[in-house]
Amino acid sequence: MRMGVRLLMCFLLVPMMIMGQGTKCLSPTARGMAKQGFVDVTSLDSTIQVSLMYSRADNFTGKVLYKDLKEAYLHPKAAKAVVKAQQLLKQKRPDLTLKIYDAARPMHIQQIMWDVVVGTKQENYVSNPKNGGGMHNYGMAVDITLADVATGDTLDMGTVVDYLGVYAHITDEASLVQRHIITAQAKKNRELLRSVMQEAGFMPLKTEWWHFNLITRAEAKAHYKAIK
Repeated sequence: MRMGVRLLMCFLLVPMMIMGQGTKCLSPTARGMAKQGFVDVTSLDSTIQVSLMYSRADNFTGKVLYKDLKEAYLHPKAAKAVVKAQQLLKQKRPDLTLKIYDAARPMHIQQIMWDVVVGTKQENYVSNPKNGGGMHNYGMAVDITLADVATGDTLDMGTVVDYLGVYAHITDEASLVQRHIITAQAKKNRELLRSVMQEAGFMPLKTEWWHFNLITRAEAKAHYKAIK
């Protein structure tokens, strides 16, 4: 009886059901994502881990930006590509899994990020909403890493995710190893992540080892709508 009442209240408060996953209450932000056609990645592959960094305060802004979002939503094309990357990873390393740190991002959240960095040295790391934002704002980018399946612990990548600085760049990782800034194993882990993501159709971002775009900015502006 109590379970039935709980499900009824969920349905009355949040009139949205995720097909194939049973009944699940969605937050207002998640409902908005779903209504705009974006897909919860774990609804396609439940083995992919999700830990949204902007739902916590330990990110470069020092603020909780996603007050009611825990799921990783993406444009269906990007979501399917992440699933493909997970399958490729499992073929190479069954002991590892992808872990998503950020996915589709509403433009008002992008504005908060921009306001934090504008006028600072970190300004180049955040897309200006006035210029159309970045691929996250179209559900066509993902911030992602590798994790151990058994423990859930993330692998060493040389820097924490969301580190805005040259040590996170992928352009000269051999030098970073030689200077003992990152380990040789961290370099290998980055290369493994890039290999499965690129094979799945994503493009790496030179300044952030964790960031991958499915399409270009020009393609996004020409053919897709930004998330409200």
